Amino acid sequence: MYLNRFKLDGRVTVVTGGAQAIGLACVEALCESGAFVYIADKNPATGASAQAGLAEKGYQTGFLEMDVTNSAAVDAAAARVIAEKGRVDVLVCNAGIARSDTRAEDLSDENWLDVVNVNLNGLFWCCRAFARPMLAAGRGSIVNIGSMSGLIVNKPQPQAQYNASKAGVHHLTKSLAAEWAPRGVRVNAVAPTYINTPLLAFAKEDKPMFNTWIDGTPMGRVGEVDEIASVVLFLASDASSLMTGSIVVADGGYTCW
Repeated sequence: MYLNRFKLDGRVTVVTGGAQAIGLACVEALCESGAFVYIADKNPATGASAQAGLAEKGYQTGFLEMDVTNSAAVDAAAARVIAEKGRVDVLVCNAGIARSDTRAEDLSDENWLDVVNVNLNGLFWCCRAFARPMLAAGRGSIVNIGSMSGLIVNKPQPQAQYNASKAGVHHLTKSLAAEWAPRGVRVNAVAPTYINTPLLAFAKEDKPMFNTWIDGTPMGRVGEVDEIASVVLFLASDASSLMTGSIVVADGGYTCW
């Protein structure tokens, strides 16, 4: 009974930013659970590489070339999924960018808007577009990738724009969850700690900063992409059927101190 609740056999899912790192791990987790997954990414070459790697593992996927900051492109991608599959059951909003190198008083408009447009505006465009068919069908699960940075202020790096965007993701998640729950669509989020991806490579070269991160984490380590994908799978599946509006913190204990 219980293991069956994690299965997604026959369900149609979409993962934004799904061609690499956390997104790619989420795609594989959903595929392993039986779902058909569309990789939504703005880079076709990276998407093709991801699809090839998954095909070697026996998973067939679709690809949607999509820039989340372009609301028309997002709407078109949602329409294509419905045209091809007739339904969408799960959306994972993973696409995001991080900027951690500028003090708030020195932030340019462009820097601020780049981060907010991808992390918050783009996430909303995706939730809005893919929720429409879910609401019409009376079922669906949306999982947003937030961050522990939406709950605390990281140190020592200055990143007001990133922190604000992820705090917005968390509150948007709760707002959509409350609004859409009566119509059968659940909306939850994951708030990860620092994750071992290529984006983290720069930090490992800055020993004082990296050591500050590790010293502030009770587990004494960064996370791995599969650890986040496992939480995403839980929230996407019927195993979490009573949960909506939840921000699941996966941070190695960072926010405990």
